[in-house]
Amino acid sequence: MPILAMIHTVPALPARLEPLAAQALPGWSFTHTVDESLLSETIRAGALTEATRERLAARVRDAAVGADAVLVTCSTLGEAVDALRPTLAVPLFRIDRGMVEEAVRRARRIGVLATLSTTLEPTGRLIEATAAATGREVTLLARLCEGAFADLAAGDRETHDRRVREAFEEVAPQVDLVVLAQASMADALPAAARAGGAVLTSPELGIAAVAATLTGRT
Repeated sequence: MPILAMIHTVPALPARLEPLAAQALPGWSFTHTVDESLLSETIRAGALTEATRERLAARVRDAAVGADAVLVTCSTLGEAVDALRPTLAVPLFRIDRGMVEEAVRRARRIGVLATLSTTLEPTGRLIEATAAATGREVTLLARLCEGAFADLAAGDRETHDRRVREAFEEVAPQVDLVVLAQASMADALPAAARAGGAVLTSPELGIAAVAATLTGRT
C-alpha cells in the first residue's frame, strides 16, 4: 500500500486532512509528523531562516523514508518546500499550490487573507509566479487578520474566526474571489460563503491537486 507522509505545524491539521486524503486517494495510507516549532521559529524571526530550512529538510527526508510522497501542510514553509523538491527522490508537495492554481484559473482580482505575515507574502508571490507562468495577469488585495493566529494558538477559535470573517467582509466586495492562505483558516467562514465559490481554501484543493498528480488524473 503506497504511503503519503504529511508534515504539519498545527496540531489540528492531521484530523482535518486525513479524511480528505483518504477519500481522494483510496488504497493509500497516511503518516503524520507535527512540528509546531518550524512555524513558531519562523514567526519569531519574521521570515524563514536558514536554520528552519535545514530543520524542515531533515523532517522531509525523515518522512520520505518508506513513503511514496510527502506533503507539507504549512503554507508559511511553502517556498522552502519548493527549494527542497529537486533534492528528494519521491514527490514533494505544498498544500497551497492547488488552491493558488485554481484561483489564477478563475479570477483576475484575487483577495488574499492570512493570519500571519510570514504566510501572506509567500502566498502572494506564489499567486504572482503562477499567473506569470500561465500568461495571466492578476491583481492582489492582501489583508492580514491581525491577532487571529494568536487567538487560535490560545484556543479561542471563535475570536479567530470572527477576525477572519471581518477581513473577508472588507475584501470580498473588491475582488473576484478570496483565498484563505492557511489550512488552519479553512473553516473560519460560514459554509454558505465557502459553498458559493467566493472563497478558496487549501485543504480540499491541495489534497485534490496532490491526488491528481499521484494518480495521473486531470
